[in-house]
Amino acid sequence: MGGSTLSRTGIAAVALAAVAGSTLVACSSEDTRIPSIGYAVDNTISTYNGGTTEGSSSGAVQAFARVLPGFSVTAPSGGAVSDTDIGTAVEVPGEQQVITYTIAAPAVWSDGVPMTCDDMVLAWAARSGRTDVAGAPVFDAASTAGYADIERIDCAPADKVATVTFRSGRSYVDWRSLFGAGSMMPAHVAARIAGVPDIVGTLAGGDQEALGRVGAAWNTAWTLTSAPSGEPGTLDPAVFVSAGPFRVDAYSVDDGLVLVPNEKWWGIPAGTDRIVVWPKGADIAAKAASGDIEVVDADGGTATPDGFTATSQPSFGIEQLVMATTGVFADPAARRAFAACVPRGDLFAQHGHPGYEQATGRGSSIVDSRTTLPATLAYRTVAGTAAERYRAPDVAGVTAGLAEAGLTDPVVRIGYLGPDTRRAAVVAQIAAACAPMGIDVVDSASATFTPAALRAGQVDVVLASTAGQAGATGTSSADPARFALRGGQGVNVGGYANPRIDQLVDQLAVDQSDATVLSAAVEAENILWTDMPSLPLYNAPRVTAVASGMRGVESNPTVAGAGWNMDKWILVG
Repeated sequence: MGGSTLSRTGIAAVALAAVAGSTLVACSSEDTRIPSIGYAVDNTISTYNGGTTEGSSSGAVQAFARVLPGFSVTAPSGGAVSDTDIGTAVEVPGEQQVITYTIAAPAVWSDGVPMTCDDMVLAWAARSGRTDVAGAPVFDAASTAGYADIERIDCAPADKVATVTFRSGRSYVDWRSLFGAGSMMPAHVAARIAGVPDIVGTLAGGDQEALGRVGAAWNTAWTLTSAPSGEPGTLDPAVFVSAGPFRVDAYSVDDGLVLVPNEKWWGIPAGTDRIVVWPKGADIAAKAASGDIEVVDADGGTATPDGFTATSQPSFGIEQLVMATTGVFADPAARRAFAACVPRGDLFAQHGHPGYEQATGRGSSIVDSRTTLPATLAYRTVAGTAAERYRAPDVAGVTAGLAEAGLTDPVVRIGYLGPDTRRAAVVAQIAAACAPMGIDVVDSASATFTPAALRAGQVDVVLASTAGQAGATGTSSADPARFALRGGQGVNVGGYANPRIDQLVDQLAVDQSDATVLSAAVEAENILWTDMPSLPLYNAPRVTAVASGMRGVESNPTVAGAGWNMDKWILVG
């Protein structure tokens, strides 16, 4: 039950404890509470810090939403909802955007150190892209969306209140998602590892060497696995501190990532005593049969274990082919040629809606926009720029593109995190369609694959969802997808760069009026269908499956995944 060290029969006799809080699921007095739950996710868990480039493509958000909470969490509706256990965020009226954040008085890290605005300052410095030493970024941030628009944070070191002021004319529309779950790492731990007296003073000062040490700490101190094996290493409890209802207890290949209640948590206690997160690679069917897994949060092609109840639905993330801008794909004509042989219509029909049929909106058809989400007001007009091109293999388009790029019989390696039955079938179908047109498609999946392989030249295409992520992705905001096309972003795994796209992405981040979205997104798509840095396919399908006796699990088709409310989970038997 959630781990190989416990069995269902050995703990089924444990009496159901009274669970405080009306938000938890009520159980009959005849039920017995089983104190351990296994949670399988379809991604690797290699770092505690989901804000790094590596962390953003991992399952960190799925695993740690209730270990490292923030001022908001991404709800199943796709939007950011407030988490008042951490504190409050209030927008101050005025011409320039100002948000006052107040951290809850009892909020402390699991080592007893208070949560303060220092943690917010570190998050801003790390994610703004504006902290550098000798012209090079100090922090390996995945995305600067929103944080780059912050002009300053007024924060007295160790205070509970912070005033966040955005740059004039840069009022970030999706500001509620900032400083959300997974975004704030413990500043006092980074300061201790970096050997600096305080984070706020160091980040405000000019000591370049000290800044470099802070950056190195943020980038690497919270790594969970060792290279090159990718297996979990020893965890130092003084480093992996928590600010949520759960904390990390242990991590190993055999016993999974073990989360236990955080003794310093000030909110409603977690509904279970132990959650074991099983990353990609775990044998879901076998572990479900043995009682080690009760919740599965995975790709829509994942088989539902016997006796589980499954909910299948389209996610907010967009399954896509992200192409390199070097090597075989250095010329946009080569990228267009490859896109012309991809059978997008057939791929959607066979792999884009497993277990559900959507008549309209999200998940109902091929996606024809990278900058606007299906089911939004502007989508149909913006998607119209594709003019239904690249839906079926086009021999003339492939021939013309290869000739323009000067290529003969190119080899295209498509990488993704495996094993993955659905994505393997997608690659096989693309290979079958492209081969007669002179493009040799090779399946380059591996169990240790990361999107960084694209930049390293090890593959030519990444098959993944929004921002190159293998698992749960997307929100009701298009910003994550847009910033994955902006130059200089960690999530821009293909290295695509177009100054006009950068301008349009920045414009859409602060102005989402109907007129602006229509004009800016239409212009962007016209550029993108020519440059072809990526080829959107369809809304990535997701499945949430639960065992009999599970209570409180709510499927979440966003980057947060089902783990967004794991503190409400209860298993009874």
